[in-house]
Amino acid sequence: MIQRIEDLINLNTQRQQAKQQAAAGQDDTAQATPVDPGGNAPHIDEDDPTVKLREKMEEMDLAKREQLTMRAAQQLGYEYIALQGFPIGPEVLGIVPEEKAKEAMLIPFFKIENQLRIGVVRPDLPIVNEIIADLQKTYTTTKITLYLISEHSFEMALKLYKNIAQVKEIQRDVKLTKEDLDRFQKELQNFSDMEKRLQEVNMTEAFTIIISMALNMSSSDIHIEAEEKEVVIRYRVDGLLQIAARVPKSIWPRLIARIKSISGLKININSVPQDGRITIEMDDDKMDIRVSTMPTAWGESVVMRLLKSSSVGLSFEQLGFRDSVFQRLKHEIDKPQGMIVTTGPTGSGKTTTLYAILNKLNSPDTKIITLENPIEYRLPGIAQSQIDHSKDYTFGKGLRAILRQDPDVIMVGEIRDMETGETAVQAALTGHLVLSTIHTNDAAGAIPRFLSMGIPPFLLAPAINAVIGQRLVRKLCEHCKTEATLDMETLERVKKLINDIPENSGEEKPDTTTMKFFEPKGCSQCNDIGYKGRVGIYEVFTKNRDIEALTLSGNVSEYQMKDITHKTGMLTMGQDGILKALEGRTSVSEVLRVAIID
Repeated sequence: MIQRIEDLINLNTQRQQAKQQAAAGQDDTAQATPVDPGGNAPHIDEDDPTVKLREKMEEMDLAKREQLTMRAAQQLGYEYIALQGFPIGPEVLGIVPEEKAKEAMLIPFFKIENQLRIGVVRPDLPIVNEIIADLQKTYTTTKITLYLISEHSFEMALKLYKNIAQVKEIQRDVKLTKEDLDRFQKELQNFSDMEKRLQEVNMTEAFTIIISMALNMSSSDIHIEAEEKEVVIRYRVDGLLQIAARVPKSIWPRLIARIKSISGLKININSVPQDGRITIEMDDDKMDIRVSTMPTAWGESVVMRLLKSSSVGLSFEQLGFRDSVFQRLKHEIDKPQGMIVTTGPTGSGKTTTLYAILNKLNSPDTKIITLENPIEYRLPGIAQSQIDHSKDYTFGKGLRAILRQDPDVIMVGEIRDMETGETAVQAALTGHLVLSTIHTNDAAGAIPRFLSMGIPPFLLAPAINAVIGQRLVRKLCEHCKTEATLDMETLERVKKLINDIPENSGEEKPDTTTMKFFEPKGCSQCNDIGYKGRVGIYEVFTKNRDIEALTLSGNVSEYQMKDITHKTGMLTMGQDGILKALEGRTSVSEVLRVAIID
């Protein structure tokens, strides 16, 4: 480090000498230039050999200074770049305010996806380290690279700040205190109160109201859509969208500008989709908000996915796994190799289930790497990588790179193609435990789906450890649920599901003559919905000789898989749901709405 500082001092000395020589040359030239006695500026002949010589000397001086900077960069181990003429966008300059840039002699000059490049004249200045540390807290998933630049490059780039009317530091961390939540909870008793308040406050407070109400409602997503005459705000609560407020179209420009500014999106771009992220710092928790914008006929559609870090630490019991099912699954999780696959549509809780497995496996002696699109929750002790199709960083290529990192456990966000599927299967056969998801309707459809991708049966059969099918059903509000009376048709469907529970499932069949069910009513605790929160319903099968033999045949239908998994004792999602309805956790109508029942 001492040698590096000495090199920098030598470099600065050389720069000062070069500046003095240039200044002396300019003075000599100025003395030789005739001055008009009338005070008018002298006429400069561009074809004058003296002028050309001076320009040539200046070019040589600049080139010499850039060469010295390049040499110093090599000695200090930095990248080098000349910024004269480099196109730097206003949104990139805005990352560091002008005053800080001047003080630290640094310039942000390039930002794309998860890369930020900064040019710096004096990397040894303490303020440089302070600014980089602050930026790293804001851009948590971004790689920041320092480039050594000359003072000339810095001065040229600094002039670009004048092209920005007002440069503001982008704020991505929003502090939301318990006082804010309590205040708005008292002020806003219902959606009507929220709608009225949104038309009275500034956009900073409006955003806080929207987020606070979403948290109070335990919403998973916020939808803000510009329509012809108004702006509609909707919350997805327990899987279903509800209109929360309708506000005048006149506030739209200010509202969208506020959302974009704190999520790091380009405010002046509204013709293409954009993706950003906001971090909400609460007193007792931290929440990331994934922001997506898309152009529509009347403006833009904004969807904000709320990702609370506390939801990552859920236990298998909290997720809704029955003990008999969990014990079977736990045996497969504890194996050092093989593949565990979750299935279900978008929003069925697959990622949460995989994170629960990762949390159980996470220990200092286990190397875990994930490949996700995007990274929804950040997990300590786990190396998480995000794919980027724009840079040809796909699941298949990322998975091959992961295998060179010597992992014990691998999570692949999704398997959609043969390349990813075959690489994942190979990894499962070579000493790795692989977790992933696949889009099928139920657990029985997983193996036929893999085979249809072109995965060889002789590889797939020994690789699969377990397959999980799942859905999320709404939980009944404990404060207002009432006993339900089922109609004859529904009662017969329920009895059939119970009678079909396999004898070897590990679950005792309920007495169909004394069954008691509950239904929603609605109260102030659940905003008159009757439901509050969600719980999973699952079906899990683990590999045995019969399933392996059927897979090896290479010609497997979902119906064949359903028959054989029934014989192995698998409880279906419908049966799991009905058992939860008998326990008073959900309603029969909710189970029949969500689960696939033949």
